[in-house]
Amino acid sequence: MRSFCLSLLATALLASGMAVPALANPQACADLWTARNEIYKAQGYCFRTKRAIAAFGNAGCQYDDVEDLPLSANDHRVIADIVRQERALRCPR
Repeated sequence: MRSFCLSLLATALLASGMAVPALANPQACADLWTARNEIYKAQGYCFRTKRAIAAFGNAGCQYDDVEDLPLSANDHRVIADIVRQERALRCPR
């Protein structure tokens, strides 16, 4: 449920045309990162970074490449919206 809410937040921010601050907002960046990676986790992604493994673990993971994940069209749209928002906020990658 949290990932759905965060995804909706990211989509709403983009759709509203809200002015985006020039510098990264650490909490917004963290929320967007979490929302994006919750989608990946739900589809069986095997995380590589220490941060993601600590947050989500790799138990039950099946896919080493994000491109191989069985994402729905909606998942793709939500992830694209999140990535656009991360770029607009200049979130660290």
